[in-house]
Amino acid sequence: MEMTRKFVSVASEFPASRTQELLEKRRELVPRGVGNNAPVFVQKAKGSLIYDVDGNVFLDFAGAIGTMNVGHCPPEIVEAVQKQAEKYIHTCFHVAMYESYLELAEKLAEITPGHFKKKTILLNSGAEAVENAVKIARKYTGKPGIVSFTRGFHGRTLLGMSLTSKVKPYKFQMGPFAPATYKAQYPNPTSRPEGMSEKEYALYCVKQFEDFLYTEASPEELAAVIMEPVQGEGGFIVPPKEFVKGVYDICKQNNILFIADEIQTGFGRTGEMFASTHFGIEPDLITMSKSIAAGLPISAVTGRAEIMDAPSPGEIGGTYGGSPLGCVAAMAVIDKIEREGLLEKSRRIGQTIMDFFRDLQKTVPLIADVRGLGAMCAVEFIDSENKEPAKAFVAAVQKGCYEAGVILLSAGVHGNVIRFLTPLVITDDELAEGLDIIKEVLLQQYAQLRK
Repeated sequence: MEMTRKFVSVASEFPASRTQELLEKRRELVPRGVGNNAPVFVQKAKGSLIYDVDGNVFLDFAGAIGTMNVGHCPPEIVEAVQKQAEKYIHTCFHVAMYESYLELAEKLAEITPGHFKKKTILLNSGAEAVENAVKIARKYTGKPGIVSFTRGFHGRTLLGMSLTSKVKPYKFQMGPFAPATYKAQYPNPTSRPEGMSEKEYALYCVKQFEDFLYTEASPEELAAVIMEPVQGEGGFIVPPKEFVKGVYDICKQNNILFIADEIQTGFGRTGEMFASTHFGIEPDLITMSKSIAAGLPISAVTGRAEIMDAPSPGEIGGTYGGSPLGCVAAMAVIDKIEREGLLEKSRRIGQTIMDFFRDLQKTVPLIADVRGLGAMCAVEFIDSENKEPAKAFVAAVQKGCYEAGVILLSAGVHGNVIRFLTPLVITDDELAEGLDIIKEVLLQQYAQLRK
């Protein structure tokens, strides 16, 4: 018997006529390399709901890959953008400056971890923030080397790909890549050796990093380490606090800058404004984008003032960097997060999701792990018989969910992880309905698997 649905509404014919027409047009006009997770063409979106061109209504558990922490089209952000657009849309900060750039820089200095003087450059995208953080680090230190980590993701530009660990679909046959980039081992608590405690495993991983500095790259040649405090595309891996702090301390001891890639973890996703706070670190540089401005393209690098001042005038920047529309949107987003208590809401959402799937784990042994930090949650599926990542099962669940009205994303090197990036403004009733639909689909797929 099908559950009563208050929010979701999907016709039995899906995708329907108008979507089919647009899919055909998309195949004709857009390269196949531009991937899509669901055959949905949006007509409008509000809060946690997406309405498509055929009248279907979906619950959005993907949040534009973590961009919609404050939800779709929040009235405050829409109003701020409209007012700004009526004044001027763009003048290019390098040509004629505007106050909102300074206001956002001041606010980011205030809310990012670190009790020291900071400066900020505003850019367009997460990948561009990473590129500029690396440029600044190299300029300041005079050293070329950059260390990233296994399973890390830092963008699709040449340097971003070079720092990213997943080959397919991001790097395959697209090399050669940028030189002087290295990959160190990032812990995966689900792979902790049997009999080793969590603390012992964390210290073991720190020792691996220490050895890496002897075997792969000397500190004298390393400008910076870049780390996602919680890995995003890599599978929502939450590392031990001792590991993050250990690597951070080693960097301090060896004059290596620590760059925190907070592009997906920032702005309340993990239950703190920035995930670095969970680990007790004060990064030298922080990269930000995604949920900074509720979907407007803007990003930032905020860091120690003396480091940020290393490049000479004209060496960093860009025509559209720090768009006036993005600046006012970002200020409104930060205000909304603070004013509506969305950090606490993030923690509650995460606990609800993880409790739900840990309970479901009792009847679905394919659920190998349920993990997360705040509302950055994931469920990993591994075949209980052959111990292989259950990629096909996850793909089937993902497909079944959007056909039933919930948009989900997968993650992980093996594509066997379902990740949750629900807007933090999602209501309790919306979250409950979405989880019930996912459970229904998951149990159906599991039953078919067992036949």
